[in-house]
Amino acid sequence: MAFLKNRISVPLVGSIIVLGIIGIISAFTGNPIGFLKNIAVFAMVGLAFYFVFRLIRRSNPKNKEQQAFIKAAKKSKKRLQTKGGEQTAKSTSFGSLTTLKKSKTKKKSPVHLTVIDGKKGKKKNRASL
Repeated sequence: MAFLKNRISVPLVGSIIVLGIIGIISAFTGNPIGFLKNIAVFAMVGLAFYFVFRLIRRSNPKNKEQQAFIKAAKKSKKRLQTKGGEQTAKSTSFGSLTTLKKSKTKKKSPVHLTVIDGKKGKKKNRASL
């Protein structure tokens, strides 16, 4: 069935394009100044819609968050590239096995966990169930 839809849609779209071209040519030959005015008005309305859409899109809070995230990601990437470049320069300059092992081990940040006291020590009274 998709083959039949494609078979019908190609001539339909082609005929619409041909009729549009004929209409544009006839409008231009019949009244060139009116045609140019219509084109100018259409362009101005399109630009107005574009700027309004752009203004609305810019004020979207999700877009601001996305831009902040992209900016932070770029900063992080630059910072990691500069650190990575220093580490590779150090390891290649010394060239010993111990310096390679030291550069591979990373400092672990302290894990901030709290213990919540629960009822682990108490046994359930199964007779009441």
